[in-house]
Amino acid sequence: MKVLITGGAGFIGSHLAEKYLERGADVYIIDDLSTGTLGNVKHLQEDKNHRDKLFVTIDSILNHDIMLELVGTCDVVLHMAAAVGVQYILDNPLLSIVTNIKGTEEVLELCNKFKKKMLIASTSEVYGKHTHAPLVETDNIIYGPSTKFRWSYAAAKLMDEFTALAYHRTKKLSVAIIRLFNTVGPRQTGRYGMVIPRFVQQALRNEAITVYGDGTQTRTFTYVGDVVDAITKLVECPDAIGDVTNIGGVEEITIGSLAERVKKLSNSSSKIKLIPYEEAYTKDFEDMQRRVPSIEKIEKLINWKPLTNLDDILNKVIDYYRVNEQ
Repeated sequence: MKVLITGGAGFIGSHLAEKYLERGADVYIIDDLSTGTLGNVKHLQEDKNHRDKLFVTIDSILNHDIMLELVGTCDVVLHMAAAVGVQYILDNPLLSIVTNIKGTEEVLELCNKFKKKMLIASTSEVYGKHTHAPLVETDNIIYGPSTKFRWSYAAAKLMDEFTALAYHRTKKLSVAIIRLFNTVGPRQTGRYGMVIPRFVQQALRNEAITVYGDGTQTRTFTYVGDVVDAITKLVECPDAIGDVTNIGGVEEITIGSLAERVKKLSNSSSKIKLIPYEEAYTKDFEDMQRRVPSIEKIEKLINWKPLTNLDDILNKVIDYYRVNEQ
């Protein structure tokens, strides 16, 4: 089996690569390293059991000739490449839109050309400003105004979903779409606004743990290993094709309580500091007050639910950063 992972040097992509290599697959990665890093796959390249089955291309998914060869070579395409992270989106709004929309169009077009099975990673961001829970795949969408660039990512990913579903409906392309909620684990960086790595790094340095807003906003978090398990099963599930499926955790927590939990588990002397959104980001930012998934569909499709609880997730991230550069 040959698997192409776009964004394969990223956080989730690198864990997917590891999973497929362990299964004996040939893994092809393309990544422009805008948010990913070769450090995420270095251990795989150096592993004598994997290095001859891992092929890494540093380039953009917008490079048609390269993508033509890669998609034509592989059996399955996992489209994980995207501009991600609140801070990155706000800092690079045009590049983010182009990468997310044009990049996905390129991958879909080539998968259709070669009739390859594929999976597209979308995001819980597409649900927008809902405050009810849990969020179901068929819920309506509520966004802020287009002048708030924070919503450009959600709108672009929703357009990706529409395009993928149109390819399935009109071209019979075998494509599954997943909406990822907050995914956490080793190798995730806090550089682009990811909250748990940022909290953990601050706590281990005994610096102030900075909570944006008033800390009452809530999230759920899912361990990357659980997410990878779900992805590999969904792409092989016939009933997931031509549809959208949530992947996320069920343990809801306020961001303020999360900061306290990180402080306690890391034995940190850090103080917790609230920072208004307008100081942390720009005037273009609005937050989602609550984001909790319904996982009823995925339970029925592949009998999946997250196995790793929040304390275990946090301890894994803390252990990772204790031995890696903070």
